[in-house]
Amino acid sequence: MDDAFKMKKIKTDSGIEIKEVYTSKDFDQPVLIELPGEFPFTRGVQSDMYRGKLWTMRQYAGFSTAEESNNRYHYLLSQGVSGLSVAFDLPTQIGYDSDHPLTEGEVGKAGVAIDSIEDMQALFQGIKLKDVSTSMTINSTAFILLAFYVAIAKKQGADLTELKGTIQNDILKEYAARGTYIYPPQASMRIITDIFEWCSKELPKWNTISISGYHIREAGSTAVQEVAFTLSNGKAYVKAAVEKGLDINVFGKRLSFFFNSHNNLFQEVAKFRAARKMWAEMMKQLGATDEKAMMMRFHAQTGGSTLTAQQPLNNISRVTIQTLAAVLGGTQSLHTNGYDEALNLPTEEAASIALRTQQIVAFESGVADTADPLAGSYFVESLTKEIEEKATALIDKIDAMGGSIKAIEKGFIQNEIAQSAYNYQKDIEAKDKIIVGVNSFLSDTAIAPPSFKIDDNIRKLQIKKLKDLKERRDAFAVELCLKKIKDHAEENKNLMPTVIEAVENFCTLGEIADVLRSVFGEYK
Repeated sequence: MDDAFKMKKIKTDSGIEIKEVYTSKDFDQPVLIELPGEFPFTRGVQSDMYRGKLWTMRQYAGFSTAEESNNRYHYLLSQGVSGLSVAFDLPTQIGYDSDHPLTEGEVGKAGVAIDSIEDMQALFQGIKLKDVSTSMTINSTAFILLAFYVAIAKKQGADLTELKGTIQNDILKEYAARGTYIYPPQASMRIITDIFEWCSKELPKWNTISISGYHIREAGSTAVQEVAFTLSNGKAYVKAAVEKGLDINVFGKRLSFFFNSHNNLFQEVAKFRAARKMWAEMMKQLGATDEKAMMMRFHAQTGGSTLTAQQPLNNISRVTIQTLAAVLGGTQSLHTNGYDEALNLPTEEAASIALRTQQIVAFESGVADTADPLAGSYFVESLTKEIEEKATALIDKIDAMGGSIKAIEKGFIQNEIAQSAYNYQKDIEAKDKIIVGVNSFLSDTAIAPPSFKIDDNIRKLQIKKLKDLKERRDAFAVELCLKKIKDHAEENKNLMPTVIEAVENFCTLGEIADVLRSVFGEYK
């Protein structure tokens, strides 16, 4: 056949060439021996996977005031969610109270505003924390939000040793891909290991970190880069904890991961399988001897950056494909995006459809009936192997630089992500990558879903609440608590007990963050 008529090469966004057909010659035979629930867990962390227990169905929600978000949580619980997932506004994420001058225009917009223990109490009003698993997407101020949560649980009389949930608490990906950091890397790592240490004794069932590839992928990375950079960050956290004297077999069981689920179904399934295998082997090399400390447990969220403002109802189909990828890949919990999220925060209708998508996949599709149903597929096994090889090569490159922190400080990881994002956009503009409704199959009919807008008066309401709180609280007790935090930071003592004491005495998030700014400085 003339070369001009040969089929154009097809590659994934990670540069993996896809063959026309796969055969037993492409198949990695040793995988046949491995079973789900067995090291290195390529096929899943449980022997029966979803036959024993379905993944936790979460819906990420948080907006406006704590009271408004609480109403949404009660609605979602009534619709069948089995875990809450909290979104915080940008001021909360970067340690500013709502009355700080820099917060104007941002309070309650990208998530819920939490300034004090009273806001946290309103957020979970009528919800027994002992009965729910709560995931909090929070990083630089994760220790303060966890302190609020623990203080509320204590008020409810909950047994802290039974409390279940996750704080994201992954600051390295903030430096690399997202930007909501406060303190320099070494100080941030110190706070994270303080959390590991305290939770291992006081909150043994709490996941102390969710090492996030999600935001790395949202920033424009490829699937291979998502795996490599996430696992490299994970290695940095483990090494920091071991250097502090913590037992890898104890804290290793409370590490979790957070991945993106994109549109390329088979690549995403292979990505999850490869990541699980690589992490198990990495933890073994780092000194873990308990297999439970080698298991990669992960939460997945459908790809926010894949959602389009054009023809937004098409996003329901995209989210369905991404849901299948996460489930076929063996996720432990899942959040599905609303179809309208390229335009605004999800309406109740959109959030409900997103949840129903998970429920339909769980109960009607049959994909949850057996563990790792795509195992043995010539194509999937080959992709799994190729992703592992490419991601391992990238991790080796980062290790040669001195690890993730050094690679971030040199700008290597940021530059790699930026280049991938640029290449992806070029492919869209050249129509080498088709995005339905965006660069092909366009429609003249505009479909505008109902918009969900946040009241601009939220900041005024939060400022009033802060003013009232400061007038009622014991100013002397607040001053003592803040001084104690400063002293413990300077003396390298674990910060968690003093921060919990401070929030119980009505110190605000911004006040606590500012005290530590005075000790650690800010990262520029």
